Amino acid sequence: MAEHDLTALMARHMDCHLVFPLLEFLQERQLYADEEILEAKIRLLGGTNMVDYAMDIHKSLHATEDVPEDMVKRRTEVVSRLRALEEAAAPIVSFLQSPQLVQELKPDKQYNIHMLQERFQIGPDQIEALYQYAKFQFDCGNYSGAADYLYQYRALCTNSEKSLSALWGKLAAEILMQNWDVALEELNRLKEIIDSKNFSSPLNQLQNRIWLMHWSLFIFFNHENGRNGIIDLFFQDRYLNAIQTNAHHLLRYLATAVVVNKRRRNMLKELIKVIQQEQHDYKDPITEFLECLYVNYDFDGAQQKLMECEQVILNDPFLGKHIVEGNFITVPLRDEFLENARLFIFETYCRIHRCIDIGMLAQKLNMNYDEAELWIMNLVRNSKLDAKIDSVSGTLIMTTNHVDIHEQIIESLKNLNTRTHLLAKNIVEPAQAAQQAAR
Repeated sequence: MAEHDLTALMARHMDCHLVFPLLEFLQERQLYADEEILEAKIRLLGGTNMVDYAMDIHKSLHATEDVPEDMVKRRTEVVSRLRALEEAAAPIVSFLQSPQLVQELKPDKQYNIHMLQERFQIGPDQIEALYQYAKFQFDCGNYSGAADYLYQYRALCTNSEKSLSALWGKLAAEILMQNWDVALEELNRLKEIIDSKNFSSPLNQLQNRIWLMHWSLFIFFNHENGRNGIIDLFFQDRYLNAIQTNAHHLLRYLATAVVVNKRRRNMLKELIKVIQQEQHDYKDPITEFLECLYVNYDFDGAQQKLMECEQVILNDPFLGKHIVEGNFITVPLRDEFLENARLFIFETYCRIHRCIDIGMLAQKLNMNYDEAELWIMNLVRNSKLDAKIDSVSGTLIMTTNHVDIHEQIIESLKNLNTRTHLLAKNIVEPAQAAQQAAR
């Protein structure tokens, strides 16, 4: 199923350090030959300072203990540069390592800069050295140290561009350390800046939004409230426009989030509309499954696509997360997706048929007869589905149930309320951020 692998597309919108976890996953799933993955890692490492890691991969790839002379030379240069940066940043690093001195810093950046200059002879050059040192630490793979220094740098920095760059670095470091709560806070902080900042061009702002959505996938598919978060973010008009402009492949993750999130079923109609609009630019088994089911009412096609969806999820670095439970390895999102997808098929089929053969329905759900009968029985028992099972004839008989007009109005208003809330949020947040920046 490497044909549906999005790693090459995703990597264009990520820091090279964020691509390593994706390659690790692909290597574990054996979607590509080990040699291809190792060569890709070495190419990525060329843009970092993790020379020791590159040497280890070179040894593994070529089955040798020797490393190229240019790698040895590069390592010497990195160590030399690290020492120089460490020395340049030493005064401010020493200050930041003292909890008593750090407590003297205040929210007023100008006060902090003046105080550091007057009392500790720490000026703009040393503050800039802190940024360079933190960035170098990040490139060396020391994400914890980089995150700490970048946080402190932002408290002292008065250059908005450098501060934004430091925030991107802080977000990447928190993601790579899998600090999902902190990473979500940084993601929201970065979103506020992107939405309120005056960029040099609309294209630049669009690109920042696309980067943000790609990086957010690490958080949303690991954080406990991530599935709500991705729907809230991706369905905002400005971000949905960004997806439809230059990131159509992100529809896979939005579609998956909507399918597995039972509380956000009200967004399904909007999702189907977007999938239809973008079908000529992007499609995969997950989007095609929804199109077969809700646009074409092609149940055989939906059944076939559902089988393909399972493989897509298992082979996707964000969707195919494995959890070890005792002697078993499970993929929770795969199980939830298949369960909800079968429910979608069942509900849609029942909506247009009054008497349904359980054997035929079992085929459409990719289940055997006994499993399907038990599944349907539990569904009828635990839901408000107005139906009964005739075990003799092996059929499910639906009772005609006309939806009350008041319920239709209420359901429509629910969706309207969600859209209104998002619109108000998009207006208020930039205004608040602008006010805070002006203070």
